[in-house]
Amino acid sequence: MSVVLVLLGLVVLAAIAAVGIYNGLVTRRNAYKNAFSQIDVQLKRRYDLIPNLVETAKGYLKHERETLEAVVAARNGAAAAARAAAANPGDPAAMAALSGAEGALAGVLTRFLAVAEAYPDLKANQNMLALQEELTSTENRIAFARQAYNDAVMAYNNARETFPGVLLAGGFPPATAFEVQVAAEREPVRVQF
Repeated sequence: MSVVLVLLGLVVLAAIAAVGIYNGLVTRRNAYKNAFSQIDVQLKRRYDLIPNLVETAKGYLKHERETLEAVVAARNGAAAAARAAAANPGDPAAMAALSGAEGALAGVLTRFLAVAEAYPDLKANQNMLALQEELTSTENRIAFARQAYNDAVMAYNNARETFPGVLLAGGFPPATAFEVQVAAEREPVRVQF
């Protein structure tokens, strides 16, 4: 009788441990998805700023039409990639597309701001200065949100790849961090006042 009770106790302990491990994996998965939503909020903020920046510069940069169109196209591409990634945060293909689109956007924004520096009246425009300052602030927020997301992804992946999580991780696919893939994105957007 006592052997049966001991075995029953071990089964109950194993079931409690399995439930704890499963709940831990679910909690970490939800944490990285929540962290991605913070990135999404900041990216949307930046995408909303860019048309205002382009509209402000349009009057001054009449001969830089290609630059303005490149900024708008890159912004639209990045916004589409962000929507796809937000639908399934952590998906390797979606995260790679988002990283690539964000890299392209950072590159054209850097080029746009470099061109804008050649126009003193535009540089002195108060609206342009305010938008550039807001853009810089948003870039910092994106960097912090990306770091929080990558930390949450690392905690999730560690939990699912280490023992005992690996025993129950079959239904939990690995998540992909939001890494910088384009060298231009590693450089901060240059803003001069």
